[in-house]
Amino acid sequence: MTARPRIVASLAEAQTQLGRLVLGKPRQIRLALACLLSRGHLLLEDLPGVGKTTLAHALARTLGLQYQRVQFTSDLLPADLIGVSIFVRDSGEFRFHRGPIFAQVVLADEINRAPPKTQSALLEAMAERQVTHDGATHALPDPFFVIATQNPLEQIGTHALPESQLDRFTMRLSLGYPDPAFERVLYLGGAASAAASDAEPAMDASQLVALQKAAAQVYASPALVDYVLALVQATRANPAFAAGMSPRAGLALLACARAWAMLDQRELVLPEDVQAVFEPVAAHRLLPAAAGNPGNPADALRELVSAVAIP
Repeated sequence: MTARPRIVASLAEAQTQLGRLVLGKPRQIRLALACLLSRGHLLLEDLPGVGKTTLAHALARTLGLQYQRVQFTSDLLPADLIGVSIFVRDSGEFRFHRGPIFAQVVLADEINRAPPKTQSALLEAMAERQVTHDGATHALPDPFFVIATQNPLEQIGTHALPESQLDRFTMRLSLGYPDPAFERVLYLGGAASAAASDAEPAMDASQLVALQKAAAQVYASPALVDYVLALVQATRANPAFAAGMSPRAGLALLACARAWAMLDQRELVLPEDVQAVFEPVAAHRLLPAAAGNPGNPADALRELVSAVAIP
């Protein structure tokens, strides 16, 4: 691997520790790590109480990253997220006090309960990794990872995220209810969130940045790139969707496939890597063609993958 063996070993240790903190969700843990290694952002959509916040906290703690949780509510203002300028009498000038967005891992909890103006405050941060306040630009830390949780739209006080904001999230995942066997372990052992607070970091921020750079260098052959392109174009031609994946979505798919290959300690991206991350990368970006009869987008995507020839 392009990364040093010790750092890659730390990544394997991080996966193991996350598996102990978030019980019975190995695939979701691996997908979340792939999203982080690809320098993307993650949307967790599910019912309250199934472990979304626990996963976010466990990721930050295990990877040795600074963590901030912001509860999105109907009265949350953009300044509550970005920060405010306060007048300092001694110096006779305004001084910018940074908000929680300046953490390395930001949990935007229940993002779809906040008004659109506050949601849009995340857009520049997620896309440009910087924020602008009073005409001044402030760089965000590196690494910078936003994990947003979203409750089902049928719940009271929620509203849909705009397509432009959904597209900023590299992946969307759902944890679902745990397997009864793992849920029983959870009941017997206490809250997993308490264990996350006490967990020892498996790496630090500099090691994670090195892993992100190494993931971006995992080799994707021209034939593999053609396969990614064929999948993207197939979503555009599929009558089940009103619009297909954008070039930005295709780049995200390729970046996540590289990260997935790296988690297997491989230097080459395989078609199976693309298939493993395709649904979490694509599903939230594709609008159903028939609003009254949306069907199951996961089924449509699986049929699409089966129809596109593997190089």
